[in-house]
Amino acid sequence: MTFSRDTLFSIALLVASMVVACLLGEATLRVKNSSMTNYDIEMWRYARELKVKTSDPSLDFVHLKSKSAVLQNVEIRLNEWGLRGDPIPAVSPDKRRILFLGASTTLGWGVREEDTVEKRLERSFAAAGQRVEVLNGGIGNYNAERYVSRFLKQLTGLNPTDIVVQYFMRDAESLPPGGGNFLLRHSQLAVTLWIAYQRLFNGSGEANFVERYRKVYEPDQPGFIVMQRELKKLSNYARERGIRLYFMMTPDVHDLLDYKFTFVHDIMRRIAEDDGYVYVDLLPMMTGLRPEQTWAMPGDPHPGAFGHKLMADAIFPMLAKPAGAGARSQIEK
Repeated sequence: MTFSRDTLFSIALLVASMVVACLLGEATLRVKNSSMTNYDIEMWRYARELKVKTSDPSLDFVHLKSKSAVLQNVEIRLNEWGLRGDPIPAVSPDKRRILFLGASTTLGWGVREEDTVEKRLERSFAAAGQRVEVLNGGIGNYNAERYVSRFLKQLTGLNPTDIVVQYFMRDAESLPPGGGNFLLRHSQLAVTLWIAYQRLFNGSGEANFVERYRKVYEPDQPGFIVMQRELKKLSNYARERGIRLYFMMTPDVHDLLDYKFTFVHDIMRRIAEDDGYVYVDLLPMMTGLRPEQTWAMPGDPHPGAFGHKLMADAIFPMLAKPAGAGARSQIEK
C-alpha cells in the first residue's frame, strides 16, 4: 500500500500538530500547577520526589532517606530512616519512644510538620513533664500490609516502646504495584487525563464510595484477609517484646455531617480488641465538622492542622497513662 505525497504530508502535519498541542498543554498545566494547589498533581510530585520503588511486593515503594520537598506549599523533610521529621537520636533508656504507623494522614499530608499529630503530642508530653519522643512513620498510599511490613523489615531498629497504628478504612484494600508507564511518570497532562478518565468511568459518587467499602470489608476479600493477618503479626511481635500497642481509628473526612462508614469502625474495633490493641476511635471527636474546618485545602480530603489537633487531643490521654493502666478500648467523648 502506497501513499501519495499529499497524503504523507497531511499525516505528518497531523502528527506534528498533535505533538505541538500536547507540548502546549503540558506547559500550560505546569504553569497552572506551580501554585501547588492541585491535589492530584502534588501527590504525583510526591511519588516522583520523595519515593523510590522497591523489589519487595509487600512494600512496592518506600521513602527516600534524608530528602525533602515542598509539596502542596508544605515542606516534607525525611530523615535518615525515611521518617518525616528530625534526625533520630540514639535510644535513651529513660525516654519513651512512640512510633506512629499509617499512610498519608499519619504523614501529615498538607500539614506543616509542627502541626502534625506527632509534634503536637511531643509538646503535650513535654508540658506534662514526660520524656517522650513521637516518631512519624507515615507514608502516603500505604495500606496495613505495607506499613506493618515496612516496620518489621526496616524499622525494628528504632526500638519503640509504643506503636500507634493510625488506621484508615482504605488500609484493608488490595493495592496493586504502582509506577505507571513512561507518560504517567513524566507528564502532568497524561496524569490529568488519566485521572479524569478514571473518575468518569469508574464512578466517584457517595453511593458508589459506600458500596465500594462494604465490599472491601466482606470477610472473603483478599485485602481484608491480608489486613487482619498483618495486624495480628504486629500484635504478636509487640507482645513478645513488651511494646504497648494502640489502634487509632481515623474517620474519612469527606462528610462528617452525615457519616456513613460507622460499619467499618465497628468491624475494626472488634479486630483491634481481639488482637490486644488499645482502641481509640476519633469519630466522636470529629463528628459534625464541615469540610472547610477539617480539610487540608479545598479538593484535598486529608485532615488539616485543626484535624490533627483534634486527633492529638483524642489519643493523648490514653498514651499518657502509665504502662498497664486503662481499659483495652476507649472512645473519646
